Amino acid sequence: MKPITIILCFLALVGCGGKDSPKPPLSAQLVFPEKNSECTTGINVIGTNNSTVQFRWQASDHTESYELRATNLNTNTTQTIVVSGTSANLNIERGAPYSWLVVSKNTEVSETARSETWRFFNAGVETTHAPFPAEVIAPKTGSNIARDINNEVLLEWEGADVDNDLEGYEVYFSTETPPTTLISTLTSGKSDLKVSVEANTVYYWRIVTMDREGNTATNSISEFKVR
Repeated sequence: MKPITIILCFLALVGCGGKDSPKPPLSAQLVFPEKNSECTTGINVIGTNNSTVQFRWQASDHTESYELRATNLNTNTTQTIVVSGTSANLNIERGAPYSWLVVSKNTEVSETARSETWRFFNAGVETTHAPFPAEVIAPKTGSNIARDINNEVLLEWEGADVDNDLEGYEVYFSTETPPTTLISTLTSGKSDLKVSVEANTVYYWRIVTMDREGNTATNSISEFKVR
């Protein structure tokens, strides 16, 4: 009986083993177009206002495919493409600001991993460039937040410009959308503002970013509720 016992124990050990569970993908590291840069390497698409830009990133572990997402910050429209390698070409508008990111995917797991989001300007025929639309830091759109002891909320954003000539910001804030009430004009060194709010109220706000050449950019409307 001893040989049978040994065989059964061996089979039990093998049955309890099995291969390791598949690991979720890791985030890719972006390479090009560079963050807050001017992209001048695109190839013009004849008969259009577009150019073909090659996006590049570093390979990430446990990844089978990558989804590239490029968003026109003027129109808020996103183009996507899925590839197995670490580069992809997209036809995008010239003379427009863009943001882009890469999502790492693996068919063996449901989890995905996002890279950082970088912004760049796809150069056209302009000699000066409009600034990037302001990026909202807080409150995040759709959030439900509390007032401080002075019944105020801090609006925070981030501005950037390829030409490094930011002039300032106009802040529009209202309980109606689109917000048309200009509540403050700030210099480029100031990118936050405290505003008075009331409980159980939804507020809408947006930022107009200005540079010294007179170019402007307006971000998408953000909204939050004060509880």
